[in-house]
Amino acid sequence: MNKLRRKKIADAIELIERAMEILEQVRDDEQEAFDNMPESFQSSERGEAMEEYIYTLEEYLDALDLDELQEIVDG
Repeated sequence: MNKLRRKKIADAIELIERAMEILEQVRDDEQEAFDNMPESFQSSERGEAMEEYIYTLEEYLDALDLDELQEIVDG
């Protein structure tokens, strides 16, 4: 792969890393809001939905593994 294409991948990695930071912050904020809810609300429909959102964000963050892309850039 040539230098220009590697640079484009490096740029994409930076954007993905920034997106991951945003998703992590949203997940952390949602987790904090859930943790600060009274237990009776945590087991409500809203609380269960919040738990699902947190789980979904964690799954997506885990799936965004940038190691293989970085290997291409490092060549």
